[in-house]
Amino acid sequence: MKLCRFDTDRLGLVLGDEVADVTAVLDDLPGWTWVPPAGDPVIAALDTLRPRIEALAETAPRRSITQMRLDAPVAAPTKVIGAPVNYHDHLEEANTDAGIHHGSIVHPIDTMGCFLKAVSALAGHGAVLELPFADRRVDHEAEIAVVIGRTARRVSAAAALEHVAGYALALDMTVRGTQERSLRKSCDGFAVLGPWLTTADEIAEPGAIPFALTVNGETRQASNTRLLIRSIPELIEMVSAYYTLHPGDVIMTGTPAGVSPVAPGDVVTLTGAGLGRLDVVIG
Repeated sequence: MKLCRFDTDRLGLVLGDEVADVTAVLDDLPGWTWVPPAGDPVIAALDTLRPRIEALAETAPRRSITQMRLDAPVAAPTKVIGAPVNYHDHLEEANTDAGIHHGSIVHPIDTMGCFLKAVSALAGHGAVLELPFADRRVDHEAEIAVVIGRTARRVSAAAALEHVAGYALALDMTVRGTQERSLRKSCDGFAVLGPWLTTADEIAEPGAIPFALTVNGETRQASNTRLLIRSIPELIEMVSAYYTLHPGDVIMTGTPAGVSPVAPGDVVTLTGAGLGRLDVVIG
């Protein structure tokens, strides 16, 4: 199942080149008087909602997905987690490119650990990303994202995939500099997620997802999750040892070699097997 979010608060089921509007299923979500429960309510209730989503889609109004700008498919994560330097080839390029390392030694994920991106940085397919500084380098970083489906605390790698709702394409946009990663990677629109959420049952082998990124049609990055230093189950084990993961929380699993600067007018396109096509424009 492929779920998208559009027009801010509408839920769609992606069926080929069309989106069936199944927003009515949101009426089945529990209400609250003030403070909502932690996590994304749709992701938390996905197993329960799924039969009604599929039934509604049979008669729901449909729109062509090619004519839609989509929001990030997860509306309310408590955390967007980044996995820095999780591919060996990116570690090598980071330590040879002064525009990336800025005079510091870049260490792999097992030394650096993970970081957090602001939830306010979320953007979706078709977004226009404004560069925050005219005099600072901003790079694209193509990634595969994992969306947590069940509350996870101190989960072992062996049990980690039982807590996954699905997967999506992600762009971890980055201002280069000496500041902490969480600051440089949390500008508005710098956590692009989409174009939709592909549920875990449709991805037979998350440890072998090929993906690629182009800028204006030129391939800049191409890799496969089988080359991750820390695999997806290992990442879930790592971060859940530090804090509770709630439904809808996003883990961006790391970027391979090929990161490079973007400029106004660039069209960045990310594709991945079973995950669709994610486009953004640099404003």
